[in-house]
Amino acid sequence: MAHSRSAKKRILVAERNRERNQAVKSRVKTMTKKVLTTVDTKDVEASNAALSVAYKELDKAVSKGIMKKNTASRKKARLAAKVNAL
Repeated sequence: MAHSRSAKKRILVAERNRERNQAVKSRVKTMTKKVLTTVDTKDVEASNAALSVAYKELDKAVSKGIMKKNTASRKKARLAAKVNAL
């Protein structure tokens, strides 16, 4: 257990950041799954709309430092390839 005030504060801050990061990652995964389900149903308009939302979530994750830029770029490219295959 932490003894100093600063160490106790760091524990609280780390927990808060962990929860926020987890929420953002979860949202990214959810939006990715929505794109994939719309691709499976072969609905082009819904796929494009879901892809736009997924792009936005990935970009937010990058801007907050939760995901690396290249990782988000790779995920976006793979989703776009699946949507374009329709």
